[in-house]
Amino acid sequence: MSTAELNRKKLELIAWINRLNDENIIEFLDAFKGSKANEDWWDELSEGQKKRIQKGLDDAKEGKLVSSKEFWDKLKNG
Repeated sequence: MSTAELNRKKLELIAWINRLNDENIIEFLDAFKGSKANEDWWDELSEGQKKRIQKGLDDAKEGKLVSSKEFWDKLKNG
């Protein structure tokens, strides 16, 4: 990826983050930002975040899934 492409992607991400209203996603991104590469990020998550992740895993096991396209369309269109 060229420097120009990388900078464009960064600006797109910044714009996307600025439009976010979902507190859970913002908390997740903040925790991710503060995590250290050599440490287990799981330990940095709050109990609420861990419960939401576990619920997602349980939903997946039960077949309660949406396609990637559906997910991104819903996220993009709020």
